[in-house]
Amino acid sequence: MAAKKGLYHNINQKRKRIAAGSGEKMRKVGSKGAPTAKDFKESAKTAKKK
Repeated sequence: MAAKKGLYHNINQKRKRIAAGSGEKMRKVGSKGAPTAKDFKESAKTAKKK
């Protein structure tokens, strides 16, 4: 089974779709389904070092 790409990958992919004119919008901070501060801390733990 392939590993999940991660939070930042998903955010960047959505930004690309929005820039291409998909009509989607980013979720506001605190709205249902939006990443929380905890989600960002968890993703930082597994981030690849450049």
